[in-house]
Amino acid sequence: MEQQSPARKEGRLTLILSLATLIAAFGSSFQYGYNVAAVNSPAELMKEFYNQTYYERNNNYINEFSLTLLWSVSVSMFPFGGFLGSLMVGPLVNKFGRKGTLLFNNIFSIVPAILMGCSEVARSFEMIIVSRLLVGICAGLSSSVVPMYLGELAPKNLRGALGVVPQVFITVGILVAQIFGLRSLLANKEGWPILLGLTGIPAALQLLLLPFFPESPRYLLIQKKDEAAAKNALKKLRGWDDVGSEMEEIRQEDEAEKAAGFISVLKLFSMRSLRWQVISIIILMGGQQLSGVNAIYYYADQIYLSAGVNHHDVQYVTVGTGAVNVLMTACAVFIVELLGRRVLLLLGFSVCFTSCCVLTAALALQDTISWMPYISIACVISYVVGHALGPSPIPALLITEIFLQSSRPSAFMVGGSVHWLSNFTVGLIFPFIQVGLGPYSFIIFAVICLLTTIYIFLVVPETKGKTFMEINQIFTKMNKVSEVHPEKEELKDFPISASGL
Repeated sequence: MEQQSPARKEGRLTLILSLATLIAAFGSSFQYGYNVAAVNSPAELMKEFYNQTYYERNNNYINEFSLTLLWSVSVSMFPFGGFLGSLMVGPLVNKFGRKGTLLFNNIFSIVPAILMGCSEVARSFEMIIVSRLLVGICAGLSSSVVPMYLGELAPKNLRGALGVVPQVFITVGILVAQIFGLRSLLANKEGWPILLGLTGIPAALQLLLLPFFPESPRYLLIQKKDEAAAKNALKKLRGWDDVGSEMEEIRQEDEAEKAAGFISVLKLFSMRSLRWQVISIIILMGGQQLSGVNAIYYYADQIYLSAGVNHHDVQYVTVGTGAVNVLMTACAVFIVELLGRRVLLLLGFSVCFTSCCVLTAALALQDTISWMPYISIACVISYVVGHALGPSPIPALLITEIFLQSSRPSAFMVGGSVHWLSNFTVGLIFPFIQVGLGPYSFIIFAVICLLTTIYIFLVVPETKGKTFMEINQIFTKMNKVSEVHPEKEELKDFPISASGL
């Protein structure tokens, strides 16, 4: 990306760096995926438990509407917690550090894991609803902090690949939850509290192992002003002693930062020079969630059932879909540097659009044409493939690329909030839309995919292989701000800090 002096060694994937990546991603991102999918399989059992508990207290059963509402609330407490978590990112990463925040975050996983595990014994469905809120906060924090921590640990040349690793672990979490959610394993009367409680195990492992790994050298030097610690952290991560040039780079970045000052969320919205970047992040994050990916996950089982899959075999089809998702996201790690971000986004959203359209037709015609159910399953699978290639992993990567250091934490908070609020809305409203519109509910998602595709085609530039400075100039032209505009203060010493980004 930048011109490197001949003496400068390319960063390599050292053992410490790869272990830190695995532990951070397994301890945090994995749980996000696990909790998205864990309530899918035992849904009916849990509704029964809600009804039974209510009966024991009040001597009558809950009516249908209230039960749907209670269940929707249980499902969507998770994304609401995620929204709260994403608002806590800024203050926490500056106070506790990146690694410190990940360790602190485990409280929001271990406590609810114990609560959910005991909910049945305690005969309390309120415990489940509160726990969903807490694991949501955990996921909201980790979905921003893990990419930030890994991005600051990684050498330049590995930053893209390591940036997609958390997304791979999210899909692995979904898959593991689907496997444990097989009826023969844990989705049964005795097993479902254990299925929900297992989320505490990765957190406990992270709590034990992560303290042995280095904190982000950037945080140590820039925020903590602790040069010796930053130097030691870098030596450990890089596997060699000569880290002088990289330390110098972080120092220059620090200087450039002082000139730029910190850009708050409010300032982010008011700066003309960042207008299209902010709009793009909001549309990409909104599009990622409102394109129906969670509707397809939350309600995958129902889709297969209504597609005519045998009741007992549904669970195996769901696991198959989860496996496809893991595979395709792992592919994205390698393709993102080859094809570029823009191509993957356009391809992904177009595939999702097509799948939604065909799925609507297939679901509408399934009673009249015998082979239609197979088409709808093919649609769900191709939708998952499309989403895993672009819409899932790329938006978070773009936040890192199209914002400069000074505005990045605020951009992550904006992106995170949009992500979780959209997720929350889909989780809460979709069951009711499904009742009202039946097979036609996916038309809404098709329209959103189409609009997002058009926006990306017209606005979002390719960022592959460009320096942050070049990306910024593309947006400067789009924002119609002159290069010497006073608001461009944050670019003044850019050539120095470009090397550190």
